[in-house]
Amino acid sequence: MTPMQIQTVSEAADDIRRLIAQGDLPGASAALTPLSVPEVVELIDRLGIEDAAIVYRLLAKARALDVFEALSPGTRGDLVRALRNVEITALFAEMDPDDRVWLLDELPASVAPQLLRGLTRQERDLTSSMLGYPQDSIGRRMSPEFVTTHPDLTVAQTLTRIRGALDSAETVYTIPVTEYRRIVGVVSLRELMAASDSDLVGDLMSEAHVAEVTEDAETAARRTTDFGLLALPIVDSEQRLVGMLTVDDAARILKQEESEDAARQGGVEPLRRSYLSTPIRRLVRSRVVWLLVLAVGASLTVQVLDAFQATLAQLTVLALFVPLLIGTGGNTGNQAATTVTRSLALGEVAPRDVLRVLSREIRVGFCLGLLLGSLGFLFAGLIYEWQIGLVIALTLVAVCTVAASVGGMMPLIARSIHVDPAVFSNPFISTFTDATGLVIYFLIAKAVLGI
Repeated sequence: MTPMQIQTVSEAADDIRRLIAQGDLPGASAALTPLSVPEVVELIDRLGIEDAAIVYRLLAKARALDVFEALSPGTRGDLVRALRNVEITALFAEMDPDDRVWLLDELPASVAPQLLRGLTRQERDLTSSMLGYPQDSIGRRMSPEFVTTHPDLTVAQTLTRIRGALDSAETVYTIPVTEYRRIVGVVSLRELMAASDSDLVGDLMSEAHVAEVTEDAETAARRTTDFGLLALPIVDSEQRLVGMLTVDDAARILKQEESEDAARQGGVEPLRRSYLSTPIRRLVRSRVVWLLVLAVGASLTVQVLDAFQATLAQLTVLALFVPLLIGTGGNTGNQAATTVTRSLALGEVAPRDVLRVLSREIRVGFCLGLLLGSLGFLFAGLIYEWQIGLVIALTLVAVCTVAASVGGMMPLIARSIHVDPAVFSNPFISTFTDATGLVIYFLIAKAVLGI
């Protein structure tokens, strides 16, 4: 969206907020009319949840469903809480099974039975089966509504099948080819359209990339985008087809995961709604826990300084370099953690590569320490004395090596114990390297300066 469009939506949000406050609902409805679906979504993100619920009720039924499906999962959950039960039930029945599960994951568990009771038996069974899969698995994000074909069917027979499933199937651009429910290949709609009606599907199909239904959702979504697939078949442990992951759902999964990782790397719990529409109390809650944890961790730094107070008293110039050394260590560790976390997400490394990663990060940290230490040696030596320069140089080499090693290891350790690697990222590593960096610094100073 361009800056001009953003400004237009911002102005519309202010106008609609004012009209609602005045009780002029027809005026608010008229202000919504020229806005596109993406603009209405952004407008809702800018409003408080009470005003957002009023705006949603002013939308026509068909448009309301399009807007709801485009909202983030957190905004959907808040909006449902603000709507009446009859509105929620009708809206829930219109959604696809995978979108229903996205929504239910944002709502209290007690709400699910009430919403499921409003569905037909078939839709209820489809949705319930998806809810039975693990929380972060691709089984909760796939679509169980799809159309298949068979290797022995002709192109004409397959196209007839596709036409009959246009209203129910999530996608018809990639068609799974199955035998006894087991997937044996895929064929694209483009290939079918280009072939003769009498051609057999078995002669046109290609090998299928698949994901198991219990596989991590982010891993399956990344595979979909990496291979440039329009849809990824999802199978159970016996290779029986149970669903399809479309490229738009894969993009939505990756967007949510990357948003969560970015937040946690900064020591913040991810927001469920946009920043402007998130209440102040929720912003405080998303930050205060990590600040308390990091404050406790920072007390280690205070204890280290207290333990080496006598050393500082003998040579006060050492205190001048404390911010430089602990800052360099924290930045080095954060760089390593960010690099390895990204490589984990892309599937380039795995916990089993821990020794290879450690070896590489030790060498990277040592090289960085040599470069920075050389500069530190010249700077401190010329301004103070060469012994001080040597202390700074040796400390930078040691601190960079340790920080890079720890930063590279933490994401792998987190993944191996099934914890989000981002949680062990920047804030945690900075706190750890602050304390260890000071210990290294003062031990080297005492050894070199004889104090």
